Amino acid sequence: MEVVEVDRGMHIEQLSSIGEHKEELSKLLIRVVEDGASIGFLPPLHAAEANSYWENVLQPEVVLYVARLHHRIVGTVQLQLCIKPNGSHRAEIAKLMTHPDYRRSGIGRSLMHTVEERALQEGRSLLVLDTREGDPSNRLYASLGFIQAGRIPNYALSANGELHATILYYKYADSPSSAASASLD
Repeated sequence: MEVVEVDRGMHIEQLSSIGEHKEELSKLLIRVVEDGASIGFLPPLHAAEANSYWENVLQPEVVLYVARLHHRIVGTVQLQLCIKPNGSHRAEIAKLMTHPDYRRSGIGRSLMHTVEERALQEGRSLLVLDTREGDPSNRLYASLGFIQAGRIPNYALSANGELHATILYYKYADSPSSAASASLD
């Protein structure tokens, strides 16, 4: 198990099994969905559905990281390695979650740095992701050098029945961080 100490009691680790972490991961997923995160689920999200999701996450092509603060899981992210022969150079970043009580404390940014480093180790030079238009995560991704590639209208359904656009982003992981230049745009 890979563990990276980040800051003041926070560390990031890769999970190779869900078993003992399932309940805590499910509580995190339920909490972020209740808080309005657009990560594929709608509230109310029940424990059985959250548990089922986590039971099926780990596949050979999925790398799962969690952020722990004082031994409690407060965030997670996935690196989904493309297994298609013509996509062996790319990966998708998915399900970046930070517990609402710990947002704006660098957890999401730390998880993103960790997953980008892993992508490079895996020989993945192109990273892609998407997020709901207008969510705070758009600012995070732009500050990390991700480039907006496009917008798909009416992509995600919200709990109130409204349809929202998603923004597609990409970044070349093998190039120096363009966060400084992104902030000048």
